[in-house]
Amino acid sequence: MLLKYVYDEHLAQASYFVGCPGGGVALVIDPARNIDPYLRLQDETGLKIIGVAETHIHADFASGGRELAASTGAILYISGHGEDDLAYDFTTAGVNVRTVCDGDTIMVGDVELAVIHTPGHTPEHIIFQITDTGAHEPMGLFTGDALFAGDIGRPDLLDATGNAVGSSDGAARQQYENVQRFKQMPDYLQVWPGHGAGSACGKALGAVPSTTIGYEKRYNPAFQQPNAEAFVEWLLEGQPEPPHYFAQMKRVNRVGAALLDTLDTPEVLGEETLLAAVTEIRALVIDARSTDRFAQHHAHGTLNIPGTSRQFNTWAGWFVDYAAPTYLIADENDAGRLIGLLRAIGVDEIPGYFPAEIVEQYDAQLETVEPSEAFVQAQNGAVILDVRGKTERQEERIPDSLFMPMGEVANRLDELPRLQDIIVQCGSGVRSGIIASLLENYGFRVRNLAGGIEGWKRAGLPVENG
Repeated sequence: MLLKYVYDEHLAQASYFVGCPGGGVALVIDPARNIDPYLRLQDETGLKIIGVAETHIHADFASGGRELAASTGAILYISGHGEDDLAYDFTTAGVNVRTVCDGDTIMVGDVELAVIHTPGHTPEHIIFQITDTGAHEPMGLFTGDALFAGDIGRPDLLDATGNAVGSSDGAARQQYENVQRFKQMPDYLQVWPGHGAGSACGKALGAVPSTTIGYEKRYNPAFQQPNAEAFVEWLLEGQPEPPHYFAQMKRVNRVGAALLDTLDTPEVLGEETLLAAVTEIRALVIDARSTDRFAQHHAHGTLNIPGTSRQFNTWAGWFVDYAAPTYLIADENDAGRLIGLLRAIGVDEIPGYFPAEIVEQYDAQLETVEPSEAFVQAQNGAVILDVRGKTERQEERIPDSLFMPMGEVANRLDELPRLQDIIVQCGSGVRSGIIASLLENYGFRVRNLAGGIEGWKRAGLPVENG
């Protein structure tokens, strides 16, 4: 057997290329929308991709299942579990689809993948137990979002995204039952999860690419809860805020993301179109330059999300309107990469991008304030707005600061003061720069706190803990 690990650090998403060298064939589990890595592995290994398998209807990225099946002619294996809008519907996908259910097996040469239904993260969720048939015993599990290194998949996404309101408690209990099943499995089984640290599909994912059932039994908090009630309370508490784009991904992945070659190629656009986009169309225009470059020169009405950030597309997903076009401002040698990152979360309507030099001449500036000066301004009436996540806030905070998670700000503008200066604060100054650019577009008197709360602490200024 051959196993290759493919990891998207922007979405903390893992996929797997499973091959049988003796049979000359391979299968890919949970592919990303950019299928180039799998096609390269096919060429490098000489193993033909004959199968593509998905563990569930993903919420955090546009699946490449349909794309890879269409490109290679492989069979696309999807779960046959789930009902109505919470089940797959690939009837118009135009690829060779086969549904699998608990107890079914998929053969990839001499490699066997046994399907195990593990509802909880989602109703249709399945995992794959892998056996090299020459060994007669299973080697490991591709656990998708059922089990992670150090954590377990959250059960509240369907509830939080509006796809199945009120389902969190029942789904958490299903996850409890899954843990009991995992406890009965051999310790030696390897675990290859669908995500790593940084994913919003759990609350405390480990950074290691794999683990074992035995290790998780000993150290994963999900395995330490004394009963179902304690487990449910533990699992539902402290889950991170899911980005707004998750609801759209559920809709897209249920029926299959559009094939990339059917999408229009973004064009290089000029200043006249930029001005129309921010004044007449009022489209989302993402300025992907650095926080510092944006602060010096930018076009009013644009949103600054630095393209160098590992979380570029996750942060963009908080603000994208999938019913409207999205534009980019970027250096020409980087525009293609950024468009690919947006495609990875299903942003398909991208008419074009504007070269960065267009806005380098603009006079609009966004003021950055040093922590010591911000402290004085706060004493004189300025409001410090903390836009970090809830868990970060619980650990430490600037005294008397106003808390509003980044993804909630656009919908809570009426709670912000119009007659006071607002100093936006995050962990290091990047997320606060995004929100400062947003608030500037709505006419607020806003500044970005240089260095975030880390810079504040380095300046010796007070923080509250707990």
